[in-house]
Amino acid sequence: MNKKIAVILSGCGVYDGSEIYESVLTLLRIDQNGASYQCFAPDDNQHHVVNHLSGEETAESRNMLEEAARLARGEIKPLTKLQADDFDGLIIPGGFGAAKNLCDFAFKGKDVAVREDVQAAVQDFKGSEKPVGLMCIAPVMSAKLFGDGVQCTIGNDPDTASALEATGAVHKSASAHEVVVDKGNKLVTTPAYMMAGSISEASTGIFRLVDSVLEMS
Repeated sequence: MNKKIAVILSGCGVYDGSEIYESVLTLLRIDQNGASYQCFAPDDNQHHVVNHLSGEETAESRNMLEEAARLARGEIKPLTKLQADDFDGLIIPGGFGAAKNLCDFAFKGKDVAVREDVQAAVQDFKGSEKPVGLMCIAPVMSAKLFGDGVQCTIGNDPDTASALEATGAVHKSASAHEVVVDKGNKLVTTPAYMMAGSISEASTGIFRLVDSVLEMS
């Protein structure tokens, strides 16, 4: 039976949603491994909208599910429909949407809170002993999702790593090419664009993360 991976997106675009290259590379690698995927996103407005040309916030309001549908070519479901029983693993790409929409780390740092629907989805996979992959800035949710002492990486930025450890996680420094695997929690993390300087560089760690999630499933 072909393995199936759930992917949670947070919008579309590095500054206010899911990082597009990270998301596409994730889907590509799942497919290259002969597995299949289903994308999900919260059916709710994202924190704000950023003009990706100017970098400035706009007065628009956009829905995460509708925006993420651009990445998924329309093949996407509301996050509330995600059931771990239907999948072999879960992956959450990065982008500021992970830190602004799926949780509030971008605003509260060590006092981060994770959206209830995201928390419920990840807890479902954890309870089913199925692997989870978090990339880029998404690992800042690790301690809230898996508990104190969970091992993960966001790369080597000292300020972000310090804030991450203040949440209860154990940070492991890593390059864009590397993954950190917490075998006890079945959690795989990689820095992706927290460290990568190009799409090729980002792909190495992302591909390893996907491979690891599939191997552990």
